[in-house]
Amino acid sequence: MSRLFPRTALWSRRLRAALAVLATAVAMCGVVLAATSTPSSAATCNGYVGLTFDDGPTGNTSALLNVLRNNGVRATMFNVGQNVQNNQSAAQAQVAAGMWVANHSWNHAHMTSMSQSQMQSDLSQTSSAIQAATGSRPVLFRPPYGETNSTLQSVASSLGMRQVIWDVDSQDWNGASVSQIVANASRLQAGQVILMHDGIQNTRDAIGQIVANLTSRNLCPGMISPSTGRAVAPDGTTPPTTSPPTSPPPSGGTCTATATTPNVWGDRYNTSVTVSGASTWTVVVAITSPQRVSTIWNGTATWDSSGTIMTMRSNGSGNTFGFTTMTNGNSSARPQIRSCTSG
Repeated sequence: MSRLFPRTALWSRRLRAALAVLATAVAMCGVVLAATSTPSSAATCNGYVGLTFDDGPTGNTSALLNVLRNNGVRATMFNVGQNVQNNQSAAQAQVAAGMWVANHSWNHAHMTSMSQSQMQSDLSQTSSAIQAATGSRPVLFRPPYGETNSTLQSVASSLGMRQVIWDVDSQDWNGASVSQIVANASRLQAGQVILMHDGIQNTRDAIGQIVANLTSRNLCPGMISPSTGRAVAPDGTTPPTTSPPTSPPPSGGTCTATATTPNVWGDRYNTSVTVSGASTWTVVVAITSPQRVSTIWNGTATWDSSGTIMTMRSNGSGNTFGFTTMTNGNSSARPQIRSCTSG
């Protein structure tokens, strides 16, 4: 037994070393997963694309929103009016998840065969249903099947909406596989818009790969400008032509800030931000012009010269702060958390 003991001790030491390496690997993996859970916020964005989903809300809207949130993505939802009327809570969930909600007609009819008054009634009824459910009237319109004419465009414009078609068709409506949807999405270039649909499993399964491909090309999901119909940064600004100089982050460690919009009215909405990982913190929030913050609580705020970048610091009132934003005609945009720093 005395001759076996050294071997046993050696084996035990090697086992402990191996377990230590394994534990380190697991810990590192956990860090990587946490860092990549919101790739769009970490990526260098040299351009933006518009991810759009038609025909919702559906019984699968909640599943779609979960996938988008898990990938740190905001998208534009072209909703069918009667679907919104029949499922207001799903439309509200879209807005609460940070999505932009738009008009996709009342019941997905072939609108170019309608009279002007019928078009007017259809789009107006849809916008009213969306506003009743979400508190915001849409500023974008997509004609069903992409079928349009000058009369329909004129009607949409008279109702305060810009028509948006698409640059890339994912073909998810045509039974495309996950790999085919990903391949189609890989053709997206800065400013372009892709057509996808709510309620399709293959589309949901493709989103992670689509985002990874965009990130590898320094492209990020953005909003669709109601002025140009092109994809722009979520705060409404266009990307720089060259990478801007980076400024050093504030001193201190990192924390996490999570924003929700618990209350939405016709001309304003409330944002609630919860900070985790620090008891004292500094959170930088971007507001979309011409929106403006009218009221804040549970924090001390300062602003940059543009009036759109708010730096909120803890003031001893806890780890949740909030503010009211006046829409000033831009009812679709929502504040973006830029950073959270402890200390």
